[in-house]
Amino acid sequence: MSTLSIRLPDDIDQLLTEEARLEDRPRSAVVREAISAYLGQRERERLMAGLVTDVQTLRSDPSLAEDGRRLEADFSAADAEALDSGEASSPAPAGDDEDWWE
Repeated sequence: MSTLSIRLPDDIDQLLTEEARLEDRPRSAVVREAISAYLGQRERERLMAGLVTDVQTLRSDPSLAEDGRRLEADFSAADAEALDSGEASSPAPAGDDEDWWE
């Protein structure tokens, strides 16, 4: 594990010390968890920004938008077919048929 030295403003240092005391954990553990959470959040934000850019690109290109609508229609039909076949092959409940779900 590597070592990192940082300077903290007094108010943040006090908050960190108090949080570590409340959690009964070392300050370094609280800092590691906070950095990990921050980096995960930033990664999710970049992923979402990329998805938004991709969607905007797809919407601005008529041929890509049409391809997307065609795929959506194909998948919707396949989903409906799978659901229909699943319902048709569902086994009947064991025992009598009266209120079997209760």
